[in-house]
Amino acid sequence: MTKPTIVIVPGWRDSGPGHWQSLWAERMQGAVRVVQDDWLAPGRAAWVSMLETRVLECPGPVVIVAHSLGCIATAHLPEAAAARISGALLVAPADPERRAVLSDFAPVPHAKLPYRSIVVASGNDPYCPVRLAGAYARAWGSEFVRMQNAGHINLESGHGDWPLGLALLQSLTDEPANLLAGRSNIEPLATL
Repeated sequence: MTKPTIVIVPGWRDSGPGHWQSLWAERMQGAVRVVQDDWLAPGRAAWVSMLETRVLECPGPVVIVAHSLGCIATAHLPEAAAARISGALLVAPADPERRAVLSDFAPVPHAKLPYRSIVVASGNDPYCPVRLAGAYARAWGSEFVRMQNAGHINLESGHGDWPLGLALLQSLTDEPANLLAGRSNIEPLATL
């Protein structure tokens, strides 16, 4: 089986230096990062199109690593792109109905995703209530991991390298020991 390509999908305003997504993108061999034309005023059509293009460019299966609004963009992917995905780690999904700048992404799709997925949310995320993240997980057919007092699971809430996230990602791939390039200071976990 072909090793999946890790596609990193940042949320609104991108994931800056030191954010776990940025660290993983630098350290994971073969990972690709979705870069949007407008990080500050996101439009659903443009964001989903850019994500779809990146997924379809990959030579084989894809594992998505999305944060915040990137989770919602992933849920909006059309069928052809979704069919290429073998798994998705969907971290701290956004609530586009609570922020006017994100409203173009509402309503959030509530159809079951056609691949294995894990939604990770925090009990004190200021951008999405944990009960709503849990409702997304149920609707999408995702496994649900609830973290306590983890904020938006970003650099500001103390999540730099984020080993738990890496372990969850490894559970979605076939080659956990080989996920990271040798230049990382993150030790891959062989099992969860």
